[in-house]
Amino acid sequence: MAAFTTSLPAAQAGTITLGGDLTVNRMGYGAMRITGKGIWGPPADRDAALATLRRTVELGVNFIDTADSYGPNVSEELIAEALFPYPEDLVITTKVGWVRYGPGVWQHNASPAHIEEAIAGSLKRLRLDRIDVYQLHVPDPATSFDASMETLARLQEQGKIRHVALSNVTLEHIERARKIVPIVAVQNRYSFNDREWDFVLDHCQANDIAFLPWGPMAQGRQADNAVARIAETRGVSTAVVSLAWLLHRSPVVLPIPGTCSVKHLEENVGAASFRLTDAEFAELGAVVPRPYWLR
Repeated sequence: MAAFTTSLPAAQAGTITLGGDLTVNRMGYGAMRITGKGIWGPPADRDAALATLRRTVELGVNFIDTADSYGPNVSEELIAEALFPYPEDLVITTKVGWVRYGPGVWQHNASPAHIEEAIAGSLKRLRLDRIDVYQLHVPDPATSFDASMETLARLQEQGKIRHVALSNVTLEHIERARKIVPIVAVQNRYSFNDREWDFVLDHCQANDIAFLPWGPMAQGRQADNAVARIAETRGVSTAVVSLAWLLHRSPVVLPIPGTCSVKHLEENVGAASFRLTDAEFAELGAVVPRPYWLR
């Protein structure tokens, strides 16, 4: 693996090691937003999407999160178009478990047959022989969870997957999965004012599992007021404060903010070098977030 250049912006957040052998900077990038409206079809501005992806690695981001359902297929295709041949230290994680039939339409499918078919497609689109981190995007209520995990374990044995991860899961899912195959990361919805999965994050920290928060920006009036006060005082955006809170929250948190704008990307990655004081972190921690369905 190539040596890290700590002067790059994304490296300022430090590193995290997945599965004992994949070390990445602790500021990643989520590639969902480089697709069209409703996470469907190509982006409105293809050149902007490609430029954003290329700028991502220039800033030192070496962990990119995507899924076969983003587009579908579009996000994976754009990543390969923009970045292949990949930098030596770049880790691309993709997911399986949703299928798409239109804008904003998501349907479960984590059957063994679909997983087998899906990984072949992801490998081809990403131009890879092996996916470093392959995530079950969401448990499928029509498929045995254990059957889905056994399929991922089998693909790992076949050398198509390096490490297995989970997304949108409960603590029970994590522990059931770990009886079948090692789990290196969990991706659940989480932010400053959306802490429903606090206990899952704590469990991940206790078990050396990376936690990838999706929807990482603080939202809602109460959170905005608290974050905005610090942002105004420190002369940064609320996005930077929101991401800095996540980095401060736990050493296993690996934020993956997404955007199709180079400007917003640079702002997000800039959070890697921003440090909340202990007093600021305590102030934010004193705010009790409202449940997301009440915002």
